[in-house]
Order: sequence, then C-alpha cells, then structure tokens
Amino acid sequence: MRHPTPLKFLGPVWFTAVMGLAGLAQAWWRAGGLMGEWAQGATLVLSAAALLAFVLLLAASALRARRHAQAWADDFSHPLRHPLLAAIPVSLILLGTLATALLGPTRWSGLAWGLGCALQLACTLWVLSRWWRGQGPGGPQWMGVTPLLIIPVVGNVLAPLAGVALGAGDWAAAQFGLGVFLWLLVMALLLARLAVQGLWPERLLASSFILVAPPAVIGLALLALGAPAVWAQAMWGVALLCLLWAAQLLRRVLAQPFTPAFWALGFPTSAFAGLTLALADHSALMRLLAVPVLALASLLVLALAMATWRGLRDGSLLAPEPVAVLQSGAPPAASR
Repeated sequence: MRHPTPLKFLGPVWFTAVMGLAGLAQAWWRAGGLMGEWAQGATLVLSAAALLAFVLLLAASALRARRHAQAWADDFSHPLRHPLLAAIPVSLILLGTLATALLGPTRWSGLAWGLGCALQLACTLWVLSRWWRGQGPGGPQWMGVTPLLIIPVVGNVLAPLAGVALGAGDWAAAQFGLGVFLWLLVMALLLARLAVQGLWPERLLASSFILVAPPAVIGLALLALGAPAVWAQAMWGVALLCLLWAAQLLRRVLAQPFTPAFWALGFPTSAFAGLTLALADHSALMRLLAVPVLALASLLVLALAMATWRGLRDGSLLAPEPVAVLQSGAPPAASR
C-alpha cells in the first residue's frame, strides 16, 4: 500500500544507489583492456544510469526539503542517519571521476569533482564537530558508531581518482591522507563499539559491507598517485578480508525486507571489482579473478536495481521503516 506522502521518506540513503551504479561503471571502464567494446558499452550505460539517478534524486530531494522541511531536519539530527548526507557529495565525486575517465579533463568534470570534494570535506568537518557534543562514556553516542560513518569521513580517499588527471594532484593527495587517517580512526571506533555495545541494529547489517570500500578505494587511489602496485595489492588483501568478514552477515541481511539500505552492498563490491581489474596488469592472480569478481558485482547491482524497481512499483520503499531503539548498553537482540 502506497503512503500518501511518499516524498517525505526519500532520505539521503537513496544516493547510495548512485554510488553503486557509478562505482560499477568505473569497474567496467577498467575492464576495457580485457573485454574491449563490451566494457565500453557497459560503462556508458551505467554512467548514464548513475547520472540520471543523481539528477532525479537531487530534484526530488530539493522538493522534499521544500515540502517536508522537518523530515530533512530529522535526517540532520538523527544519530544513525546523519552520516548518509555525505552520500550526496560522494556521488558527485564519483560522477566527476567518471566524466574525467570518459571525456578527459574538462571544465564540467573538474567542476563536479571540485564541488564534490569541497562538500565532502564540509561533511567531514560537520560530522566530526558532532563528536564534541558527545554524551559521555557509555552514552547513546555508541549507537551512532556504525559503518555508515565511513561515508562522510573516509569518503575523502576518493579524491585522487580524478584529481591527478585534473591537475589537482597536490590537493587530492592531501584529502586522501585525511581520509586514510580517519579510516584508521573509524575502524578503531567500530571495533571498540563491538566490544562495548555489540553489533549495530539488524536494520543496519547491510552497512557492514561498507567496510570493504575504504581499502579498495585506497588501493585505487594509490595507483592513481603513482605508488608501487604492491601497496595497492596489499590494500586488495585488506579489502578481501573485510568482504569475507561482512559476508558472514549476508544471510541475516537477506532475511530482512528489502530497503534502500541494501544499496550499501553495491559500491563496496564494485570498488573491490575495480581494484581487482586495476591490478590485472600487475598480477596473474588478479587477471584470473578480475572477470569473475566483475560479474559478481554486476549481478549484485542488477539485483539491487530490480528490487528497487519492484519496491517503487508496489509502494513498499517510500514509506516509514521500522527503526531501531537507541538504548545504551542494550544487547544486539534488543535492537531488532
């Protein structure tokens, strides 16, 4: 049954779909050396889909801000949802990166990349500023320590993917360093949260796959910055560990009704495929794994897109979702 005001529930989480499509488009672009024209065609189709989704979501979000201002305010203040606002600048960085790859350094690709990087840095500072307003050890802020924090603070590692080609390598390296530092910090916080508070709520289990994205993107960024391929290979190993770790939760994720939060699986797996393809020229193992990993990421994004279409058609997505109760010290089962 459709909700009478579906636009009210079009939160920033929907931009993770743009991230998934754009990430897969970049993976296919890197497959050009192995698959030729097939890779080029897939890249163009996925890039167009990502751009169309971004434009439609941006327009719908602007309309939502006008008609449902309180819903936007709730997103900004919610202890779990507020990091998802960074999915907007991350999407812009990814689209700028795609444009640079397909069209070369142009005014428009540089503008998209530069605006995305600036907004991403602003989101990072905004999220970090919230940490000054914590409520003390053991307080509800532990519930806000989830893999979703990776999007606003570690998303900075995306900067070199297009920054070097656009002639902004110095700034891209600086923003990359910021992202790497905060990645280590967020990982420490997540491990501490697991020890102190337990696993994040069931509705956020899909976000566990976001752990794969930082090492995968860091590996790609290292290659863009001219670092030795062995460093990127090391990051591939970290990404593989994170993927296998998160995969242990997949059955519990799939047991839940589909929501836009499932798109948390899209970009990380696509980034992992992209790094595997980027390393294919440096490693026989990566060359062997490249096509199967790309196929797996493609099937996953296709499944997510089809599930999203069905959910929009039957009205099950743009509606209120069950939310976890923020309860300090509660065991994981109490959050279901």
